[in-house]
Amino acid sequence: MCGIVGAIAKQNVVPMLVDGLKRLEYRGYDSSGIAVLEGGDIKRARRTGRVAEMEAAAQAMNLNGLLGIGHTRWATHGGVTEPNAHPHISGGLVAVVHNGIIENHDEKRAELKLAGYAFESQTDTEVIAHLIHHHYKQNGDLLTSVKGAVKELVGAYAIAVIAVDKPDELIVARMGCPLLIGLGEGENFIASDVSAVISQTRKVMYLEEGDVAKLTRSSVTVYDGKDSKVERDVHVSDVSLASLELGPFSHFMQKEIHEQPKALADTIEPILTHRFKAELFGANAEEVFSNIDSVQIIACGTSFYAGSVARYWIESIAGIPCNVDIASEYRYRDVAANPRQLIVTISQSGETLDTMEALKYAKSYGCEQTLSICNVRESAIPRASKLVFYTRAGAEIGVASTKAFTTQLIALFALTGVLAKLRGRLNDEKEAEYLDSLRHLPGSVQHALNLEPQIQRWANKFAGKEHALFLGRGVHYPIALEGALKLKEISYIHAEAYPAGELKHGPLALVDSNMPVVVISPNDNLLEKVKSNIQEVRARGGEIFAFADLDSHFGESDIVHVIRTPRHVGVLSPVVHTIPVQLLAYHAALARGTDVDKPRNLAKSVTVE
Repeated sequence: MCGIVGAIAKQNVVPMLVDGLKRLEYRGYDSSGIAVLEGGDIKRARRTGRVAEMEAAAQAMNLNGLLGIGHTRWATHGGVTEPNAHPHISGGLVAVVHNGIIENHDEKRAELKLAGYAFESQTDTEVIAHLIHHHYKQNGDLLTSVKGAVKELVGAYAIAVIAVDKPDELIVARMGCPLLIGLGEGENFIASDVSAVISQTRKVMYLEEGDVAKLTRSSVTVYDGKDSKVERDVHVSDVSLASLELGPFSHFMQKEIHEQPKALADTIEPILTHRFKAELFGANAEEVFSNIDSVQIIACGTSFYAGSVARYWIESIAGIPCNVDIASEYRYRDVAANPRQLIVTISQSGETLDTMEALKYAKSYGCEQTLSICNVRESAIPRASKLVFYTRAGAEIGVASTKAFTTQLIALFALTGVLAKLRGRLNDEKEAEYLDSLRHLPGSVQHALNLEPQIQRWANKFAGKEHALFLGRGVHYPIALEGALKLKEISYIHAEAYPAGELKHGPLALVDSNMPVVVISPNDNLLEKVKSNIQEVRARGGEIFAFADLDSHFGESDIVHVIRTPRHVGVLSPVVHTIPVQLLAYHAALARGTDVDKPRNLAKSVTVE
């Protein structure tokens, strides 16, 4: 959830550190700081609030150094205060930044206090700094000290360490949290996200679990968890700087909503090329898919809702039992182990800690048939999976996921088609129909985007409300859930979603003139049922906002408002109906004056438990 940057170069690294932290702002944070070696000392600037405030402090101090580390912090242990901000310094000798959570920090804090260390913060990270310092006093070697210290830590971490008397070394380590190395010419970089180093280099090396690495200006040496020297693959990142800039848009969320036709077309392209063939998911995918008898989807947040849509598709089209679990729940319950179950993990970043741990948990039960759907190449979850499908959403900066969600739906529909075809449930005629629907989907999404002015007028009605209800039926119920999540994430309007048929089983008690009710009502086989549910709302004086299809027959009134999306697009309708609820949330947040791209208390990549 936090962000790490670091650099060792032949010129002042402060501008690089600040630029990297600014590119990590989307991940969510409440304080930031940098530390550099300067004049035989560690100089540090830290501030609560935005990176710009810390940057101003660094400029006032005239910070300048050839080696440095930086951090954006999202508070876990200890409140949002400057003493709790990173980097943390021990004995004026060692500076540390850290992502993750150290579970045995209380135990180590007590030991270090007995050894004479005084603590200035409430963080678990200061424990790491003092622990490394403690080792360093004994052996005088920074790499050895970091290796020794991390062996005493229980939990998740990505750390970067510098020392006063080691001006040519930057030491890093990771366990459970992402960390990569950017390779330059006569300079090297580290970061928790490739976006932080892309302005300096495209050549990146992803560290594995348990790795410890030593960086100099001219070399990178990596040691694995067994302390053996290892080589890690070097990748050339395809993330573009343009994707990290706003361009003509006011917010990244707005930009990413409008990028969906292209993101969908890019993700659909290999499906149109290969049709519903197993090779879409890997060279040995057909063998894997032919030996499964059920599907278990594991994800968090928006990705969980994508999986919930897929459950309807997989069971109705492929005829395979499918279960969907929230990763943070799955990893802590006793599961009925089934080695023939396909474990599908979904994560935009590929680093979501709960999802990664749930995958490990499933594999511990003998479930080795694993598939990852992810937007970030070579991230941790795909590397731990037998099969992978990379969505082509491009960089997603806004905390509230938009194009990642709709491209995940495409990946899951591709999985559905492949499984159905392998089981003889998808004939050539139906396959051609699905492929034609995919081919026309980006255009249908663009038509839905063209409804933005009407949706903006609706959003102005929501701005003064504190509660909202979303309803959907069947495969569109998860879209109602996603709409409610988006609204509460960025506008801070309390919103809940229910299957429309559940309305009279409790939620109807909430309905009055102050509770707007958003209804996802496509022209499918449940349309008449949804219309009956709408009548229940009308009878209680509730104001209805219905997203219907062009060929649905809805009567409007002073309390029933209808926006008609393009003509019903069949099985892919959930993708099209996602667009209006995204736009509604975005414009409601604008009307309320909230920080659309960086909503309070939230982070883009959740890499802590």
